[in-house]
Amino acid sequence: MDQQAVAIIEPNGAVRGIYSDLIPYQAIGTPDIVRASHVEPDQHGMWWADMTPMNGPKLGPFIERSKAIQTEVQWLETYWLDQDGRSSNV
Repeated sequence: MDQQAVAIIEPNGAVRGIYSDLIPYQAIGTPDIVRASHVEPDQHGMWWADMTPMNGPKLGPFIERSKAIQTEVQWLETYWLDQDGRSSNV
């Protein structure tokens, strides 16, 4: 699978994105890393992507943790990064 990182550079110079080791955030300033969501299992071993820290829904259930993470990233790209169509691949 090809890896990619997505970041938004705001007009004021602030950068926001989904954390990835592909982007050396420390090289562009002091990072302020904030948790946007939680991927956790329930009591039945099913996985959920909890987007409530971003005022979003709880997504799931998923049998595989990787599917919950994939859905979590897709939600963040669609509803947080792609506001006004401004997202770009870095």
